[in-house]
Amino acid sequence: SVFTERLIVEGRVKMEGRIEGAVTYHDSCYLGRYNDTFDAPRAILAALPNTELVEMEASREEGLCCGAGGGRMWLEERLGTRVNHKRTDQALATGASLIATACPFCKVMLADGVTDRGAGERVAVKDLAEIVAERLAAPAAASSSAYASQAEAPAH
Repeated sequence: SVFTERLIVEGRVKMEGRIEGAVTYHDSCYLGRYNDTFDAPRAILAALPNTELVEMEASREEGLCCGAGGGRMWLEERLGTRVNHKRTDQALATGASLIATACPFCKVMLADGVTDRGAGERVAVKDLAEIVAERLAAPAAASSSAYASQAEAPAH
């Protein structure tokens, strides 16, 4: 996320289109709490035109674990509330139509939580890289035609 944010700031990656509805970002344990990276993922989302970013009840340093890093992805919890359900409930309480994360384990846990809560039709869960890839702006016509000319030129 730090590298992607830098590319956006430098103008080397341009995005277009907005996210319909609000987006909330889930801070993964390793990127967030262990590596102290909280701003870069949010800056990526903020770079999308007219996109509303809403914070969950517990975010940044106080973010709640999705459960996968502790192996809960492979366990059937029988006591209390599943940790991914608790985190999903916090995400759903924001009213966001998109839950973003930067961890493949978190994505699975939150997607399962959204499905289990019956919200799969109205709430998506995506990785930041997916969001950026879906909204990449088309290259400028001049640079794309220059590339095409080079590609068609015979080799010497």
